[in-house]
Amino acid sequence: MKKRILTGITTTGIPHIGNFIGAIKPALELSKDYDDSFFFLADYHSIIKNNSTDEIKESVKSIALAWLSCGLDPTKTIFYRQSDVPEILELTWILNCVTAKGLMNRAHAYKSAVSQNNNDPDKGINMGLFSYPILMAADILMFDSTHVPVGSDQNQHIEMTRDIATRFNHLYGPLLTVPDSIIQDKQKVVLGLDGRKMSKSYGNVIPLLESQKTLKKSIMKIVTNSLEPGVPKDSKNCTVFDLYKNFATEDEIINLQTAYDEGISWGDAKEKLFLKINSQLEPIRNKYDELYQDKNYINDVLHEGATKARSYAVEKISLIKEVIGISKIT
Repeated sequence: MKKRILTGITTTGIPHIGNFIGAIKPALELSKDYDDSFFFLADYHSIIKNNSTDEIKESVKSIALAWLSCGLDPTKTIFYRQSDVPEILELTWILNCVTAKGLMNRAHAYKSAVSQNNNDPDKGINMGLFSYPILMAADILMFDSTHVPVGSDQNQHIEMTRDIATRFNHLYGPLLTVPDSIIQDKQKVVLGLDGRKMSKSYGNVIPLLESQKTLKKSIMKIVTNSLEPGVPKDSKNCTVFDLYKNFATEDEIINLQTAYDEGISWGDAKEKLFLKINSQLEPIRNKYDELYQDKNYINDVLHEGATKARSYAVEKISLIKEVIGISKIT
């Protein structure tokens, strides 16, 4: 059996350095080790919590172009928008009908939302939030994905997908591929400007696609201690040094460690970090700006990706509908 990797890309906001280090680069590298790779924009997932039409449209475009600018090759990876493959929603309903409500009751996101409510456990919870693990299962099972990269905090979704696929196969025969997860916890937490995990919700991100001037301004805001120039500095638990390691070679990291031992000023350390990050992001920014101006490019790429994805999905849903008895009357 072919090894097929599938990755869903959340279409909210615009990627920052943390996304680039923790998700984009590892996913693109991982895809090289598999026979087939499917990367999709999870726009149906995004409407669970976002009702802003303009924001969703802009986010889908910006995130798609960001991944393409970072090196995603649509001639080698099937890259598509979830909503362009309607067979996924057909499969979602079918899987709804073989999935126990009790399984959904145990979903971490749902339990977390309920725990924040007081008198009314259902307050603010829509059916999208409650049952989205089934849509995620359909995303995965539609394409016979063998491997799905996730963080350990997301592994529950893959376990649920496995349970759903096993239940379906028990009822109707071995038609769905039971996937394995690839736990991506080798990457340590990417630190933000304030030393916490880089996150839009903390307001501590370093932009991935903004101008060189904005990038430098963000880096200079990184919180450090008050040690003066000439005083040796500890590279452990240091945001500047920690970020630098994600972009530098081993020799460059050793050289910066030496500079820390010799008392480099924080201004100079941040300048080195800026130059290193900027050298890698400049071609990505330029590519992004170029692609963004081409009004037809992203639509052409996604149309081609959807055509390829649907060639799999139409055949798969036809087989599934046949085994469950929803097919042409003969």
